[in-house]
Amino acid sequence: MSKVILITGGSRGIGRATAILAGGRGWSVGVNFVGDGEAAARTVAAVEAAGGCAVAIRGDVAIEADVLAIFDATQEAFGSLDGLVNNAGIVAPGLPLAAMSAERLRRIFEVNVFGAYLCAREAARRLGRAGGGRGGAIVNLSSAAARLGAPNEYVDYAGSKGAIDTMTIGLAKELGPEGVRVNAVRPGLIATEIHASGGNPDRAAVLGAGTPLGREGTAEEVAEAIVWLLSDAASYVTGALLDVSAGR
Repeated sequence: MSKVILITGGSRGIGRATAILAGGRGWSVGVNFVGDGEAAARTVAAVEAAGGCAVAIRGDVAIEADVLAIFDATQEAFGSLDGLVNNAGIVAPGLPLAAMSAERLRRIFEVNVFGAYLCAREAARRLGRAGGGRGGAIVNLSSAAARLGAPNEYVDYAGSKGAIDTMTIGLAKELGPEGVRVNAVRPGLIATEIHASGGNPDRAAVLGAGTPLGREGTAEEVAEAIVWLLSDAASYVTGALLDVSAGR
């Protein structure tokens, strides 16, 4: 069955790979982005080439008005929503906590926690049967860092993803009676641009060599888990934290 999916942070990395895989199933995808309109346009074209429909939607998930507009635009383009991939997130250069500025901490938690909660809240309102929705699925993007802690690098990022794990568990219990499944995927060392934004573009390749599988992962491998959780094949799965981390 065709679905309508919104992916925050959908123009690159795991979000982009998920959008393209969803397009391959014939789904319609709202591709949210905050800055790089050209990357978003390329993702839309790739989704359409895969067999789906897509629209690029600019907006900052840390701003409530933008979140409302992102959801509205997706539904105006494609109709009732079936799922949210709560993917938008940021990281900053690796530092011990003692060296982090208040501004850095505030922005990490604004996007990764406050923004994710705003998007999950809006999805709950629109997907839940009590609000006139037809049910559906939310997949939150957490990280293996939530259980590893990322010492001397990203304890702020790790903490933000710990909040996502907790929200996933609680929201799954809230929304189950509304016909909405809520799960999280916790990627490990995945070859995406986020490592460069953290000042260490080779991090995934270097550390990935030390995992039980001996390599970094790909965005496409994470996308497979996300799309499965969105699909009807995962109809009895909710409240799960699915590690895609090579056993790390």
